[in-house]
Amino acid sequence: KEIGQLGTNSSVRVCQFSYSANTAVYATDKALGHQCEMFIIDTRTVDPILSQGDAIRRVPINGPRITAILWGALDDTIITGHEDGEINIWDVRTGKILTSQKGHKSQINDMQFSKDGTMFITASKDHTAKLFDSESLVPLKTYKTERPVNSATISPIFDHVVLGGGQDAMDVTTTSARQGKFDARFYHLVFEEEFARLKGHFGPINSLAFHPNGRSFSSGGEDGYVRINTFDQSYFDFHFEF
Repeated sequence: KEIGQLGTNSSVRVCQFSYSANTAVYATDKALGHQCEMFIIDTRTVDPILSQGDAIRRVPINGPRITAILWGALDDTIITGHEDGEINIWDVRTGKILTSQKGHKSQINDMQFSKDGTMFITASKDHTAKLFDSESLVPLKTYKTERPVNSATISPIFDHVVLGGGQDAMDVTTTSARQGKFDARFYHLVFEEEFARLKGHFGPINSLAFHPNGRSFSSGGEDGYVRINTFDQSYFDFHFEF
C-alpha cells in the first residue's frame, strides 16, 4: 500500500531508510536547471501531499552527483559515494562534511556495509572494488578486475566478497558471456585474491546481495533476470590456503 508520494524536480539517483526507519534520505541529479541535492525526510510525517519543502534537512551538492548512499552509525551520519569517485561522511544535524576521501578514479556504483557496520565495500567503474573503514574512510583493501564493477557485497559469515559487473550495456557482444565478463567473482576479503567465479548471467551484473544467513546470494543483471544462488557443501568446506 502506498502511504505517500513525493515529487522531485529531477531524477532521484539514490534513496535509503535510516536504521530506526524514522528518517530516510534521497538525492536528486543535477538536471533541468536544478542542482544535485540531498534531502532528509521524517518518514513519520509522510502523507499524500508531502513535498521537497517538507524535508528536515536539504543539502545542496556543489560537486559531482551522488551515486551511492549509506546511513552511518546511530543515524547521525550519512556516507555518500560520488560520480568522480569521492566518498564523504556528512553530519545529519548540520549538513556539513565531516570526512572526505578520494576513494576511486571513477564513478562509485554501489556501497554495502559489512555485517557489523565497521567496514563497507564500494564498487566502481574504475575496475576495482575497495574496502573502507566506516568512521575514518581509510582504505583497507582493493579488489582488482579487468572491467567496471557495478556491485559488491560482503559475506556475513566468511571473509569473502563477491563482485559483479561487466561492460556497459552498449558494448555488450554475443561473445561477452562466453568470455566470462558477466561472472560473479569471489575474492578473499583479507588477501584480496580471487578464488572462484560463478556463471549465469548473459549481461552485466547490476546488483548483488548476500542472504543474512550467508548461505546464498542473489544477483540482478542487465539480461532481465534475478538469480538466487544457494551454496553447496563444498563452499562451506573450502579453506583458503595461506
